[in-house]
Amino acid sequence: MRIVRVETWKEAVPLSRPYTITRGTRDAVDLFFVRVVTDGTVVGVGSASPAHGVTGETTEACAAALDPERLAPLVGRDLRHIGALCSWAGDALARTPAAQAAVDISLHDAFGRWAGVPVVDILGRHHTALSTSVTLGIQPAAPAIEAAREHIAAGFTCLKVKLGLSFDEDVDRLRRLRAAIGTRVRIRCDANEGYDADETRRFALLLDELDIEFLEQPMPAADLEEIRALPPALRDRLALDESVQTDRDAMDLLCPEPACGTFVIKLMKSGGIRPARAITRIAEAAGRGLMWGCMDESAVSIAAALHAAYASPATRYLDLDGSFDLARDPAEGGFAVVDGRLEIRADAGLGVRLRA
Repeated sequence: MRIVRVETWKEAVPLSRPYTITRGTRDAVDLFFVRVVTDGTVVGVGSASPAHGVTGETTEACAAALDPERLAPLVGRDLRHIGALCSWAGDALARTPAAQAAVDISLHDAFGRWAGVPVVDILGRHHTALSTSVTLGIQPAAPAIEAAREHIAAGFTCLKVKLGLSFDEDVDRLRRLRAAIGTRVRIRCDANEGYDADETRRFALLLDELDIEFLEQPMPAADLEEIRALPPALRDRLALDESVQTDRDAMDLLCPEPACGTFVIKLMKSGGIRPARAITRIAEAAGRGLMWGCMDESAVSIAAALHAAYASPATRYLDLDGSFDLARDPAEGGFAVVDGRLEIRADAGLGVRLRA
C-alpha cells in the first residue's frame, strides 16, 4: 500500500460570526488541506489552520511547508509504516506545526481507512462521548448573554468565556452571565495571556463564587516562574494552553512542581496526532488532566483531535467547537453533535468527506 501522490491546497473561509480575543478580532480563516493518495483505493485527508499568534507559523510559512515538492519524500513510501512517515513529517516540518499536523492527520486517516476501523480504535478508545464547550468572544454583557442563550437552546451545556482585555469588565460580564443562565450550565474562562499575577490571584475568588470550572492561560507563557509562584490550590484550577506546545513543554510545566492542573492540547500546536500523544502520556503519568482545544478549523482536523482525545484516559474536557464558526466548511462528517456531546462516527479512518 504505497503512496503515489500528495495533493495540497488552500481555501479562504469566512466565519459565520466574527469574534474577539486578546489578540484581536477574526472574521475569516485560511484553511489548508492535504490529500494522500495510495496505489490502492485508500485516500486520506488532513487539514491545517496555522496559529500565528501562538506558534509563530504564518499562512505563508504553512503554504510553503505544504508545497508538494516539500512532501515528495512521502511518495513511494509504504502507508503501513505510519510511525516512520509521521516521524519524517515531524523532522521535516518541525517549524510549521499546523502543516505537520495536516500531513500527520492525512496519514492517520488513510491508515484507518486501510485498516477498516476508526482511528480512535487503532489508538485505543477510552471514551465514547463527552460534552464540548462553545466559545463566547470578548463582548459586552448583553450580547454575550444573548449568544449564551442561543447555544443553550441548541443543546450545549458548557460555555467558554473569553477574557483578558479589562479585568473589571470581565468580572461584571461573568457575574451578569451567571445570573442570567443559572447554575445548570458550566462556565470555563480563557484569558489568552491577558492577566498579570495580581489579576490572576484576584480572579481566584471568582472560581467558587461563580462556579467556574477553571481559568485557562491567564498569564503569558513566558511568565512561567510567576505562574509557578501562584498558590498551589489556584495552580490546580489553571489550564495552560499557550504554555504547552510540545512534550518538552509539558515536562517543563511539571518540574520542580506542577504549574497547572490541566494541559490544553491543540493539534495545530503539537503537530498532529502522533506528537499530541506524547503529551497525553506525560499527563497520564503525572496525573494531570487534558483539555482538547482548537483554532477555527475544518471538521477534518476537529475529528482528528476528537479521535486522539477519546484515546486518552486523561481527557477531561473538550473545547472542539472550531468548525461551528465556519460559514462554509469544505468538509463534513467525522462526528455527530448530540445535546452538546461529540460522538465519533463508526466509519473507517476519521470518517470525514470533502464536499464536492
